[in-house]
Amino acid sequence: MRILKDRLGSLWEKTWELNRQLTISLLGPGIHILLDCGCDDGEFTERVALSVKAGRAMGIEIDEVQAEKAISRGIEVIIGDLNDEFKLEDSFVDGAIANQVIEHLCDTDNLLSEIWRVLKPGGILVLSTENLASWHNIFALLLGWQPFSLTNISEHYLGIGNPLSLHRGKKGIPKPSQHLRIFTIRSLAELLENQGFKIERLLGIGYFPFKGKTAQVFSKLDPRHSALITIKCRKPKSGLQ
Repeated sequence: MRILKDRLGSLWEKTWELNRQLTISLLGPGIHILLDCGCDDGEFTERVALSVKAGRAMGIEIDEVQAEKAISRGIEVIIGDLNDEFKLEDSFVDGAIANQVIEHLCDTDNLLSEIWRVLKPGGILVLSTENLASWHNIFALLLGWQPFSLTNISEHYLGIGNPLSLHRGKKGIPKPSQHLRIFTIRSLAELLENQGFKIERLLGIGYFPFKGKTAQVFSKLDPRHSALITIKCRKPKSGLQ
């Protein structure tokens, strides 16, 4: 069991970093004002801003302690809840990222509609989240276990219902950090399209239990069962929904 958990941990760390690299490459250059929805301590926000040469890096973060860390990195942080209206003007930002945040929210419609509102026509959103239909989640369900992506659901303990969960038995996390909704590629794409976004790239990242180039090949061939989903979409220049 310990060997399996260690392997999963290593795979997850490499997949997480690959996803971050992909998010930056999908966003691309030409982003003057960048918005990171759920910027945490600002480490990734700063990395993205430097990579795309953004003139202004902004973030929204509910955790005041993490927000202060982001501010110390030079990020303009709005302390607020992504379930609520963003304190930003309409058509204000050129690009937005929402990396591993939509699964924490009770109001996903609000997140997408608010991103739509604050994006300029032609603006880009890169959104990434865990995949409910990944093989490791399916495997857990076949065994009668909680899916890996839905084990952080308690303030008391982590890894509820899944013996292979990486952080099983450790102290739980506050409600804003717990997972509430996990999506498949199809459901996430439909949510974005119904909001009015035009999808340009739909990618799978990681393919457990494989690693390296093998995982990259399988995730390209079969993104529906990849570990993570990453979507690049755009608000049409017409601005019409």
